[in-house]
Amino acid sequence: MAYEEIILREESSRCLLCIDASCEKACPEKYRVSDAVRSVRFENIDGALTVVDASVCAGCEGYCEKSCRRADIDRPIGIKSIFRAAAVKAGVSHTETVRADLSVTSMGVRFENPFLLSSSVIGSNYEMVAKAFRMGWAGVAFKTIGMFIPEETSPRFAALSKEENTFVGFKNLEQISDHSLEENLGFLKRLKEEFPTKVIIASIMGRDEEEWTKLAELVEEAGADIIECNFSCPQMVGEGLGSDVGTDPDLVRRYTAAVKKGSRLPVLAKMTPNITRMEKPAEAAVRAGADGIAAINTIKSIMNVSTDDGVSAPAVRGRSAESGYSGKAVKPIALRFIRDLASDSALRGVPISGMGGIETWRDAYEFIALGCDTVQITTAVMQYGYRIIDDLKDGLSRYLASRNTESVRQLKGSALDKVVPADELDRSSVEYPRFITDRCVGCGRCYLSCYDGGHQSITMHPKTKKPVMDPTKCVGCQLCVLVCPADAIEPGVRRQLSN
Repeated sequence: MAYEEIILREESSRCLLCIDASCEKACPEKYRVSDAVRSVRFENIDGALTVVDASVCAGCEGYCEKSCRRADIDRPIGIKSIFRAAAVKAGVSHTETVRADLSVTSMGVRFENPFLLSSSVIGSNYEMVAKAFRMGWAGVAFKTIGMFIPEETSPRFAALSKEENTFVGFKNLEQISDHSLEENLGFLKRLKEEFPTKVIIASIMGRDEEEWTKLAELVEEAGADIIECNFSCPQMVGEGLGSDVGTDPDLVRRYTAAVKKGSRLPVLAKMTPNITRMEKPAEAAVRAGADGIAAINTIKSIMNVSTDDGVSAPAVRGRSAESGYSGKAVKPIALRFIRDLASDSALRGVPISGMGGIETWRDAYEFIALGCDTVQITTAVMQYGYRIIDDLKDGLSRYLASRNTESVRQLKGSALDKVVPADELDRSSVEYPRFITDRCVGCGRCYLSCYDGGHQSITMHPKTKKPVMDPTKCVGCQLCVLVCPADAIEPGVRRQLSN
């Protein structure tokens, strides 16, 4: 029975992703075991097979598994089963080096690849950004610089978890940079001097037009390549700051114009998702001179209300506050806004730097295919570290090679015409599910979901204990495909409905 997808997904997600991996030290072949498992975790299976030989691993006694630190929690990671499943899925153990052109030019600025650190704590001083640059990130939207230093809370982070994933969603109470203006300008200057080919995006936030103009002047003098106007931080304290600006097209227009007054650099207007139609403030920004749009920032949220005392997370001495939500769970929302921006006639051709729930190269592909030039990442770095850049670049390169596509630039907007108004979708046929009997374990999850949440078209056979579908009741919603834990149901035959 073929359960490769399940093994790859579930076993790799159990890995602790140790920084000093004992599995790697134990490998008699000196394979980069932890790197390979991490590649599988980030959907770069072919990349994993370039650093291990799955056929050799199959005959090994499993020294890596015997040393796995996960055993101290429950049981070791099934490393051998991961590599065996990876080889089956890939069809062959790959050893070639893939080369593809990941460079992009946006707003007249060249990026060596589309992957940037987004404006947050992950890019808030010289040491952090320098490390990221050395590891292969193309640029940084430096943590938002202002004329003031905010007072912060402790704690300031919380996570929404589900099963093995501890970061389905992430909430933060971070405000703008807690370094002085002088320190931040010094960081930008030093970074540009030492990494001239990397792209420095200076995120700024003023309290009035005069401050926006002055900040624009200062960051240009410090060596920034692009200015990003933070019109969207949902937890800034003070009137006319953060997302309060992004919901007001007039303020967006005025502050964008103030920035353009102070600098000749390209300007990105960073939009808030805490609004129904992002296009309106985005259009106002472009009319005022913005050269591009960045989206989305975090979503206003309340999460994890304690059953003990009723306080939501993060709890600060018995209280909490509405603040920004990010992580994998917001990706579908971000993609919807990206598509809206890229499809808007008044914004046609305006460059977009996208963000919101990107963890893997496949996530990044979705943003690029819906119209982004570059992508920005924070939450995944906070969880896994800068090292995810390895599989972001390698995975995207391998995808390009598999499609005989020479440049990532050719992907831009390729999925836009596949999103249509709901009334244009085909409603004249039904695609039935197909049940793969030899994979089915007879758990009955499909039956439960279909009966309690669908159209009562599945029953369990009294002898085989396997599901049986009644096509006269099935409407092709395919809820059963989504809930099956054994990957034993897949889309099947599509048939026209009779008139």
